[in-house]
Amino acid sequence: MSALTPAVLLSLVSAVAYAGGAILQERVAVSTPEHTYAPLRRPVWWCAVVLNGLGALLHVAALAYGPLSLVQPLGALTIVFALPMAALFVHRRAGATAWRGAIMAAVGLAGLLSLTGSGSEQSLEGAERLMVALVTAGTVLALMTLAHAVHRHPVVRSVLLAGAAGVAFGIASVFTKSVAVEWTEDGTFAQFSSFFVIAALAASGMLLSQASYRGAGLAAPLATVTVVNPVVAAAVGLTLFGETFRYGTTGTALALACGVVAAGGLILLTTERISGSRKAAAEPVVAAMPAQHVPDSARAITDGEPLTRRVEAPAPDDGRRGRKGGGGGYDEWYSPRDERIKS
Repeated sequence: MSALTPAVLLSLVSAVAYAGGAILQERVAVSTPEHTYAPLRRPVWWCAVVLNGLGALLHVAALAYGPLSLVQPLGALTIVFALPMAALFVHRRAGATAWRGAIMAAVGLAGLLSLTGSGSEQSLEGAERLMVALVTAGTVLALMTLAHAVHRHPVVRSVLLAGAAGVAFGIASVFTKSVAVEWTEDGTFAQFSSFFVIAALAASGMLLSQASYRGAGLAAPLATVTVVNPVVAAAVGLTLFGETFRYGTTGTALALACGVVAAGGLILLTTERISGSRKAAAEPVVAAMPAQHVPDSARAITDGEPLTRRVEAPAPDDGRRGRKGGGGGYDEWYSPRDERIKS
């Protein structure tokens, strides 16, 4: 057995756990739309939290057995696993466009991450921690504000919230890596504030991802979180940790191309969901009318023709009004018709 086999297996199981958590989150969002961020009273939501936590632990364990260039691209399979799992367990089938978008996003992300080289193991300094935390908080708040501004467009709102969740998860990974380096170097946790930042970012990412599934289905929010998370972490690694793209200029060009493919997959998923929502809204709603009992007499026919009722013609009007008297005459009284006749 290869030395990388445990890393591959752990990465695959981690992707399945993430996909299962996303499916449960989406089902909770559909069944309880009034609880946007934290449906704490739903046991299913807590199951989703456990699955996401399990996926994170397995991901960290996979990194202990294999390089980042192998483990991170395998995490992109979460999108591919989620679609058949949703069809199997909750009978939510994805169309051909959603499949194309998911595969494009997964392939583009895997290629981008596989081209990212590893730099020297270093952690964030005090000033860098503060700067990254403030920039992250500002970015997340800005995306939340934009999502609130476009609340009439559920898909766009969900993608923005999913992007905010991906930013929170990605920066949480950066702080986790920084803490891991400090543990390796001196065996102590020099910066306890990092733990609070990691906890706050992980909780924010979980709540934002939950809100992103309301009104947008499964594929588009999940793909956005899955792509934005490692891309943000890789961007910080390239700028602060000294990481580079492999193969020089060629690798950089290929990485940009992979980024375009991943972005195209996200756009395809988003537009597919928007067009599906518009089509559903345009379909006429026809109310089913209850069956009414029709009397047998109304359905009766005579010689192939509908049965009709003879109506006697009215008697001719002689213009006289009143009641018949005892002598055979009429006791007349005033009538508006008499006045019209006189005029």
